[in-house]
Amino acid sequence: MQQERITQAARSDKEILQLFDPVVREWWIRTYGNSSTLFTPPQQIAVPLIHDQRNVLICSPTGSGKTLSAFLSILNHLVILGRAGNLDNSVYCLYISPLKSLANDIHRNLEEPLAGIRAISEELGAPLEEIRHAIRHGDVPAAQKAKMLRLTPHILNTTPETFAILLNSPKFREKMRTIRWVIVDEIHALAGSKRGVHLSVSLERLQELIGKEFVRIGCSATIEPLEDVGGLLAGNGRDIAIADTRFVRKFDLRLVCPVPDLINTPHEDLTTALYSAIDELVWSHQNTLIFTNTRHGAERVLQALRSRFPHRYSDLNSGCHHSSMGKEARLEIEDRLKRGDVRVVTTSTSLELGIDMPHLDLVIQVGSPKSVAALVQRIGRAGHSLDQVVKGRIVVVDRDELIETAVMLRKGLDGFVDRIQIPGNCLDVLAQQVLGMALERPHHIDEIECIVRRSYPYRSLSREALLSVLRYLSAQHAGMDERHLYAKIWYDAENGMVGKKGKAIRAIYYMNAGTIPDEFVCDVVTRDGSWVGKLDEKYLERMNPGDVFVIGGSKFRFRYRRGGNLYVDPTGERPTIPSWYSERLPLSFDLGMQVLAFKEETATRLEQSGRGEVLSHLLSHYPVDENAAASICEIFEQQIRFGGKTSIPSPHSIVVEEVPDAGTSRRTYYVLANYGLRFNEGFSRYIASLVAREITANVAVAAGDMGFILSVPLYKRVSVAALLARAHPDTISAVLMHAVENTNLLKRVFRINAARSFMILRNYRGRKKSARKQQMNADLLISFCAKIRDFSVLTESYREILEDRFEIRNIREILARIHTGGIRVTERRSPTPGPMSFGLAAMGARDVVSVEDRISLIREYHRRVLQQIGAVA
Repeated sequence: MQQERITQAARSDKEILQLFDPVVREWWIRTYGNSSTLFTPPQQIAVPLIHDQRNVLICSPTGSGKTLSAFLSILNHLVILGRAGNLDNSVYCLYISPLKSLANDIHRNLEEPLAGIRAISEELGAPLEEIRHAIRHGDVPAAQKAKMLRLTPHILNTTPETFAILLNSPKFREKMRTIRWVIVDEIHALAGSKRGVHLSVSLERLQELIGKEFVRIGCSATIEPLEDVGGLLAGNGRDIAIADTRFVRKFDLRLVCPVPDLINTPHEDLTTALYSAIDELVWSHQNTLIFTNTRHGAERVLQALRSRFPHRYSDLNSGCHHSSMGKEARLEIEDRLKRGDVRVVTTSTSLELGIDMPHLDLVIQVGSPKSVAALVQRIGRAGHSLDQVVKGRIVVVDRDELIETAVMLRKGLDGFVDRIQIPGNCLDVLAQQVLGMALERPHHIDEIECIVRRSYPYRSLSREALLSVLRYLSAQHAGMDERHLYAKIWYDAENGMVGKKGKAIRAIYYMNAGTIPDEFVCDVVTRDGSWVGKLDEKYLERMNPGDVFVIGGSKFRFRYRRGGNLYVDPTGERPTIPSWYSERLPLSFDLGMQVLAFKEETATRLEQSGRGEVLSHLLSHYPVDENAAASICEIFEQQIRFGGKTSIPSPHSIVVEEVPDAGTSRRTYYVLANYGLRFNEGFSRYIASLVAREITANVAVAAGDMGFILSVPLYKRVSVAALLARAHPDTISAVLMHAVENTNLLKRVFRINAARSFMILRNYRGRKKSARKQQMNADLLISFCAKIRDFSVLTESYREILEDRFEIRNIREILARIHTGGIRVTERRSPTPGPMSFGLAAMGARDVVSVEDRISLIREYHRRVLQQIGAVA
C-alpha cells in the first residue's frame, strides 16, 4: 500500500476548470467567480485526484469546503452521464455520515448545486437527465424506502448502520452494483471506535458485491495518524492520496481564568466571575456556541446565564442542545443556529460536527476538552469560511486544568494533533459481518478470511480468531443450546463452508445489527429497600464491592449489583470513587506527554531564571491571560519549594508522594503520572495488584488524568519504585485480566459485546429488550462463557478493556522505559500532599461531597504547604 501526502496543489485553478463539463464549469464560475480564489486548498488538491479515480483522504478544517471537494468531480461525472442519457436507475455515489442530521444537511446542501447546474443546462440548451439524491436511515418512512426501488437515487445519503443492512437487502443490493464512489464524511468521528471498524468491513463487502474497485473518499477534520485513517478508508493494500490542508485557517485562541486566585477566592465569587466572563464574551459577539464536557454541564451553564442575567437571556435568544434531548427540540436549535437568530447555545458533544452554522463567530469551551483534536474540532465551528478567523476562548476555573489547557492551546496553534487508536481484530464486529456474509450466500472460510483481512483493522487477524467466531456463531460449544444460545450459521469444518441457518436469522440481523450500545440508569437502593437515587451505568465501570461514593450529598458503600439495581449501605467513610467519573472526558496520552515536557521545561526555567522570566515566557509564548499565567507560576514555585525540582513529574520521571494519615489509619501514595485517565486506569490497577500481592492487604485505587492514588492500611508500607523495577512488561496482560475479572466493568463490556455478537438480542419478534434486561442476561451468561476456552465474546471483552480502554500498548512502553532507565521513579515522604497532588488528594478525600467541599479541602492543603515552606498562610 502506498500513501502519498499532498499539501500543495499540482494544477492551477484554470487547469482544474478544464476538467469539468461546460455546464458544470459555467455553474462554478457564476457561483464562485467573485471569490478571491476559485478553489479552496482542499478543493485544489482533491478535485483533480478524484477526477483521476484515485482514493483520497481530505483532511481540512471546518469551513474549508472539503465536502464540496468530495462531491464536485462526482457531480461532474454524473452530469456527463446525464447529458448523454446514460444514467441508470441505480446508485452511483454512496455518501456515509456518522450522524443522521449530517446526512439530512448534506441532502439539503446538494439541492443548490444540482438546481444551479440544471438551470444552466436548460439555459444552454443542453438536455440533462435528473440527477436524483435521497436519504436512507432509520428515520425514513417505509414508503419512501420502497419508492427507492422504483426510482433509485443516483446519490444515496446514509449512515454506517443502514449501509450494512442495505448490503443484505436482496433487492436493493442489486441497485448498489453500479456504485463508483463512496464518500465517508467526518471519518474522524468513526475512526477510533467500533463503528469505524464495522464500516471498514462493509466497504470490503461492497467491493465484493460490485466485483471491481470503487473510489473511496474520506473527509476528516484534524486527526492523527493520517496514515492509519487512510488505511481504514482505503483498506489493506490499496493506495491512497492524503490531501493534507489541516492548517489553512487562522486561529484566535485564548485561555481565560476569571479570577487571580483559584484557591482562596470564595466559591460564590468564583462562580459569579465565571458567568460574568462568559456573559461579556457572549454579548461582544453575534452568535456564540458554548461547549461543556457533560450534558448536565450544558444545561447548568444555560440555566445559570438565564437566572443571573434574566434581562439578557430567555427562550427567545438562547438554548441548549445535547443527545438526550428530544428530536424536535434539537432540530429547532439547529435551525436557529443556521439562521443566526439565537445569541447563544450551550452543548456537550452533539454539535462538534454536523450542520453548517455560518453566523457563528465565537466558541467558548468551559473547562479543558482534554485533547487538541477535540479543541480544534470544537473551536473550528466558529468562522465558517476560510477568510474568517476561528475565534475560541477556553474558560477554566479548575486549578488542575490550567497547565494542560495552556499546553493544549499552544500545541493546537503549532499544529500538533493527538493520535487516535483504531481498534483491531474486534471479534464482536467480526461476528456481525460474518453473519451478514452468510445471509448473502454460502461462503468458503478462505473467502471470508480474504474479505475481512482486506479491512485495515483486521489486517493481522489470525485464522484461529476467525475460527473462534465461527464456533460461537454455529453454537459448537457444549451447553449453548441449554442456555438458548442457538446457532445463527452452519459451519462445515470438513469442507470449510459457512452459511445462514434458519429463516428467522435475516430478521434477527436486520433488527440487531450495529455497534452503538444501549445504555441504562441504575437505581441505587439500600439493602433495607430505601430508594436513594439514580446513577449512570458508566459510573459502575470503576466501582467494586466495598467502594464508597457520594450521591445526593450522602456517602454510601457499594455492596452488589443485581440487574439494574445497585445495593448499598450508608457509611461515613471516605469516598473512593469521584463523583465525576461517569462523564468526564479523559486527557489524551499524547497531550499528557506534552504536558510533562512543559512541566520539565518550566521547572528548569524557574530554577535557572526565576519567576519573572517564567511569567514573561508564558505571556509571550502561550495564549493565556495574566490570571492564568500567574496561577501557573505559583503552582511551580510552591511545588519546587515544597519538594524540589525532582518532585515535579517529567517525560523522564514519575513522582510518588507517600502521605501517612493517622486520622484515617491509611497510608496514601499519590502517583504523579500525567498520562491521562485511560492510561492511569490501567496502570493503577496493574500497580495495585502488585502492591496487594506484596503486602497481602486490600488496596484502594482512584485514578485521574494527572495520576492516581493507592491507599493501604497505615501499618503497611511498600516501595512503588522497587515493585516497578521488578515488574516486567510481559506480565501486564495477565495481571490486568485478573484485576478486571468479576468487575462491573467486565460485565458491562461483556453485555455490550454480547449484543453486538447477537448473543443477546436487543430486538426480537417485535419486542425490544431494555439494556437493564440485557445486563441481567449477560450476568447469567458470563460465568458460563468463562468456563469455555477462547469463547469469542468474552475474549473480545478482555481485548477491548486492555487495548482500547486501558491503552495497554502505552503502559508497556512506559514500563519498558522504566526498565531501561529512561524513566526514573522518584519516591518521597511528606506530611501533606504537594501542590501538584491537590487534585488527586481531593479526589479521594473523606469529606468531599460537593464542589464547595473540594475547594475547601484544597484550600486546607494549600495552607499546610505554605506553612511547611515557610510562606505566609
